[in-house]
Amino acid sequence: NCLRAGQSKDVGAKHFVLLSAFCCKNPWLQFQQAKLKFEAELQAQSDLSYSIVRPTAFFKSVSGQLEVIQSGAPFVMFGDGEVTRCNPISEADLATYLIDCIVDESRHGKVLNLGGPDEPLTMKKQGEMLFDSVGMKGEEKFFYAPLWLFDVIINSLQWAADTFNSEALENAAETGRIGKYYAVEDMLTTDPSEKFGTMTLKEHYDKIAVEGQEYDPYTSMFAKGQGIDKQKM
Repeated sequence: NCLRAGQSKDVGAKHFVLLSAFCCKNPWLQFQQAKLKFEAELQAQSDLSYSIVRPTAFFKSVSGQLEVIQSGAPFVMFGDGEVTRCNPISEADLATYLIDCIVDESRHGKVLNLGGPDEPLTMKKQGEMLFDSVGMKGEEKFFYAPLWLFDVIINSLQWAADTFNSEALENAAETGRIGKYYAVEDMLTTDPSEKFGTMTLKEHYDKIAVEGQEYDPYTSMFAKGQGIDKQKM
């Protein structure tokens, strides 16, 4: 694996920067357990110094409804839209931080929680910002999905997976658990030392509202956005 490759004398690596996830602080998902296992192995070895970076969320993970509202559909949120808060970080700012970890010895041997420069953003606030960015301020439409809906879907899929011994259904149930996790858990850093970068989420929304965004099967709900007509704003 990557750790063994880094320890190889042929590679000659001295420092290992691991991109982990902020959500590992409260793990109840399979992928979080896998990340924690890697973190533990990295911390236990002595061949390489290390930095473990746990970002709150990427901008793209809170941008998936751009095309939804551009099509006229409502912005979907869970509960009252105020259940969770986050301060995601741009991919460019995160990349800069990761690279700096190589030479900044103050970040060596540490687990580093990392968010972007924004103040805490609720899901409803994200929706309001997105509507503003696409030129629909004052025309906001929201759909409030009840949190119990996750349990109905997850339990149904898990029952079917157990009954029919289906790996596909088991994976679907785990996907449901992932969705619920992010609907109820804050992805937020508040300590100034755990905030980094210059690009805010609103600036990102303004950018993708004009330029569109590439389709991502894990975050985008539809295909590439076409942006908005500036002349209509």
